[in-house]
Amino acid sequence: MAAKIFNTSEVQDFLRLASGLNQSGGNPRAKQIIHRILSDLFKAIEDLNITSDEYWAGVAYLNRLGASSEAGLLSPGLGLDRYFDMRMDAEDEALGIANGTPRTIEGPLYVSGAPVAQGFARLDDGSDTAGHTLIMHGTVYGADGQPLPGAQVEVWHANTKGFYSHFDPTGEQKPFNMRRTIIADGQGRYKFQSIVPVGYGCPPDGPTQALLNQLGRHGNRPAHIHFFVTASGHRKLTTQINIDGDPLVYDDFAYATREGLVPPLVERSDAASIQAHGLNGPFAEIVFDITLSALVDGIDNQIVERPRLAA
Repeated sequence: MAAKIFNTSEVQDFLRLASGLNQSGGNPRAKQIIHRILSDLFKAIEDLNITSDEYWAGVAYLNRLGASSEAGLLSPGLGLDRYFDMRMDAEDEALGIANGTPRTIEGPLYVSGAPVAQGFARLDDGSDTAGHTLIMHGTVYGADGQPLPGAQVEVWHANTKGFYSHFDPTGEQKPFNMRRTIIADGQGRYKFQSIVPVGYGCPPDGPTQALLNQLGRHGNRPAHIHFFVTASGHRKLTTQINIDGDPLVYDDFAYATREGLVPPLVERSDAASIQAHGLNGPFAEIVFDITLSALVDGIDNQIVERPRLAA
């Protein structure tokens, strides 16, 4: 029978010592968090009778995860990113705040510094010859329901191989391919031309997929397009839309799918539509209006600061 020692004074005193709670220096918040995490881990070791072999296998896994730079991929895969969104939704509900466009996870592949365009942008550079032309457009509205001229719409997505520029292992994409910042026009409208992206999967030999295999789960995402949307007097919206018709729309390993974020994708092949958008052939069209929420007592109470790639 495994010994039960977690609740002894010896272990509890040791947890305080290991967390620095007995020291005057350091960061009080860091001490509080580490004490709780260590306590939960110690308790799990006892409750589940985790062996030393299992523990050190976990340490080796974390080393591999860091070496592969996949912590940001595993986080949404284990539902942590979605849980933070759930908490923010609950906070909004408690404050009586209604969100027009649902938030959802950011993902790990944003890059700051994308070229800025006014009203309209061409996202792709035409090098992905397998791509099917996409026209996506809509209007950004404020919390009062009125259009927001000058709203900033940052957009990024993958190519037809499921790779993002700046993270493409093939090296085929130029910097900021399929990434732009669009400033909404005087009527609050944004529009871009690109190609319909495809979904992607976790690297099959990577540590994220290795853990998902242990859980009996796949590591695939449906095709999607990411957005950051900001405007004066409003909270920053982090969201993404899934491509309608993708078989994984409601089976996303990252749990990013939400009602209201799967707008229809309509195929256009009539001459009038093709001419209206200045194209040479059939294309897919998505209309997606965005509604922001107002600042809370003059501040964005849910802004997320996290390390992000800048280029």
